[in-house]
Amino acid sequence: MRNAVPDLANELAGRALAGRRASYADEVRRLLEAGFAVMGRSENLDPRVSDIVRSSGLSNQAFYRHFRGKDEFFLALLDDGRRRLGETIDRRMSRAEDDAGRLRAWIEAVFAQAQDPDAAAATRPFALNGERLAARFPDAAKRSQSRLIAPLLPIVGAEDAQAIYHLVMGSMHEALVTATMPSRAKVAHIANFALKGVGRGA
Repeated sequence: MRNAVPDLANELAGRALAGRRASYADEVRRLLEAGFAVMGRSENLDPRVSDIVRSSGLSNQAFYRHFRGKDEFFLALLDDGRRRLGETIDRRMSRAEDDAGRLRAWIEAVFAQAQDPDAAAATRPFALNGERLAARFPDAAKRSQSRLIAPLLPIVGAEDAQAIYHLVMGSMHEALVTATMPSRAKVAHIANFALKGVGRGA
């Protein structure tokens, strides 16, 4: 019986901490969603904290409980966007039957950001400020690039993966900057071009 009280206390403390973690995770998600929404409306890479907080329905205290400033918030926003894109890429590639199909699926998943109006609105600020972003957060930019290139590496070599990444991302960003929705024919043309370049096209 001597351990009954400490064990119960630990259990209760753990339950309280788990509840707090869930609450804080919800706050972070609401702030990130608000960040995407504010940036999508304004196409501004540096939204005001007050606008983000107002859109999230939370407080300044909640914002600074999780982020030390806008830079840290922006890094979390970038990471979340890349994670979402990575999940979309993984889902599409998993449905393909061969390497050529997986490569095509990767390309189509990236272009989908410019074809879906909501995704385009959330992604356009990053495309408009891509060079400044890379200069301001070089380590984060490299990590994001590596994360998206990784699914290509089992299919093609590292140099080909880099080339495909820059071809597709460059074309997709151009579409975002000019607010032009890439046609299916254009996406198919670029996919065919990439497949031929790595020796997998007809």
